[in-house]
Order: sequence, then structure tokens, then C-alpha cells
Amino acid sequence: MVSQSHATAAADPFEVSEAFLKRRRLVDLTMRCILFLAASLSILVTAGIVYVLVSEAAHFFAQVSIVDFLTDTQWTPVFQEKHFGIMTLVSGTLMTSAIALIVAVPAGTILSIYLSEFAQPQVREAIKPILELISGVPTVAFGYFALLFVTPLFQTFIPGLSGFNLLVPGIVIGIMILPFIVSVSEDAMRAVPNSLREGAYALGFTRLQTSVRVVIPGAFSGITAAYILGMSRAVGETMVVAIAAGQQAKIAVNPLEGAATITAYIVQISLGDLPHGSIAYLTIFAAGLTLFVITFLFNILAFWLRRKYREVY
Repeated sequence: MVSQSHATAAADPFEVSEAFLKRRRLVDLTMRCILFLAASLSILVTAGIVYVLVSEAAHFFAQVSIVDFLTDTQWTPVFQEKHFGIMTLVSGTLMTSAIALIVAVPAGTILSIYLSEFAQPQVREAIKPILELISGVPTVAFGYFALLFVTPLFQTFIPGLSGFNLLVPGIVIGIMILPFIVSVSEDAMRAVPNSLREGAYALGFTRLQTSVRVVIPGAFSGITAAYILGMSRAVGETMVVAIAAGQQAKIAVNPLEGAATITAYIVQISLGDLPHGSIAYLTIFAAGLTLFVITFLFNILAFWLRRKYREVY
């Protein structure tokens, strides 16, 4: 009788642990299915966007030669004499994006170095929420800030600056993408092992020399990824350029004058009353497909740079 009770007591823990393992396996399988469905949903949404763009743009290119689309220097799809030169919109988009990068890349790199290598923890914890607040400001507010405040301010000391121009929106977009560049760059710099910094200090490097000659090369892949991410964000910006850059579709050569961008044109036409299926309506999808290709190429470039220059510690 005693031996039987001991055997029963010894079997109880085994039965409990087996039930626990079954529940654990069930939870693990459920979570795997949920995460797989979430990942699949993002892929399906992307595939759906590509399908809509390609299928609708195919109707456009059935009526417009792709050679004319890429080489024509005029964009007048809603005029009686229609021209479909997308490079007029691409030039304005690239102009504002280039100005944004000229502002954001140096400022973002310097601020990242400061936060990663020089700032005290209290200062770092105070600056980072401010940057997050900047990224949380609606883009419409930035657009009217550029049009109603920054542009009149710049007109006081920049002669010839038009009320609608590419310079001011580019600068404002640079401020907008600054938090993205700082956040990613600082994370990449802080991931560099301290042993490399200590080795540089042992060789007599100052903190600034260590940051420039050791930390930045060690985090180069992450920093370049931050730049490309900021570029993609600048290319896709809509409301700032739609409000402050103007709607005149022309080859952008002077940042002091206004010009249309791809996103601003899409907003302009989407708000109109063009008949569905018309050639002017289909230009929305052709322009959207062009924008998608540009950002896709930037993402491929970022992926290639990250793989080529990535340091594994």
C-alpha cells in the first residue's frame, strides 16, 4: 500500500508537466500562426498595391509611348495639347529631396555623433523625445509653416525667391526627416563595441577622432541605411510640396522657383473631377508607379550598402 501511494505521488508531477508542455506547444503554434498571418498580410498589401499600379498603368502605356513618357520635357495631361513627360515631375521631386538631404544629412550625422559619443544620459533622454515630437507633427502643419512663415522669412534676404518655390519645402522636409536619420544612425553607432573605442583611446585618439575614424566606419552600413531611409521619406513626402512648392509642371533647374512634384501632382488630380478611365485620370497611376520604382531602387541600394559594408562584431 505504501509503495503504491509513493508510485501515485511520483506520477502526479509527470502528468502535470506533460499537460503544461501540451499547452505550451499549443500557445507556440498559435503564436506562430498569428505572426505568419501578420507577415503575410503585409506582403499581400504590398502585392495588391503593385498590382493596382501596374494594371492601371498598363492602360495608360497602351495609349502613350513609354519613350515619350521618359523623354518628353512637358507634362500637360489635362490640356488640349497633351504631353506626358514624367521627367518634369521627377526633376521637382529629386530637387526637393536633394535639398532635404543637404539639410538633414550633416545635421543628422552631427547630432547622432553627439548623442552617441558626447551627450550625458540626461541630455540624451531630453533630446530624443523632442525629435520624436518633430516626427509626430502632421505634414499639413509643416506645409503651411513652410508657406506662411518660412517663405516670407527667406524672401527678406533671398532676392527673387518666389512665393511657391522648391528651396523652402526642401529645407522643411529636411527638418521632417531629421528624426529618422538621427534615430537609425545613433542606434548604429551605439552598436559599435566599446572595445574599439577603448583601443582608439589607448592609441591616443581624442573622443572626436574616435568618433570620426572608428565609430563612423564601424557603423557605416547603418548610417548609409539611415540616409537612404531619409531619402525615401523625402521622395514620398506629399503635403509640404503640395502646399508650398506650387503646381507648375516644368523641369526644375532653379530652387528659387516653384515646380510640381510627383506627389503634388497626384494630390492635384485626385481632387479634381476627371472621368474615371480617361487618359488624364490614368496618369495618376503612371506617376504613382514611377514614384514606387524610385523608392524601390533606393531600398535596393540601402540593402546592397548594408550587406556590403556591414560589420559583424
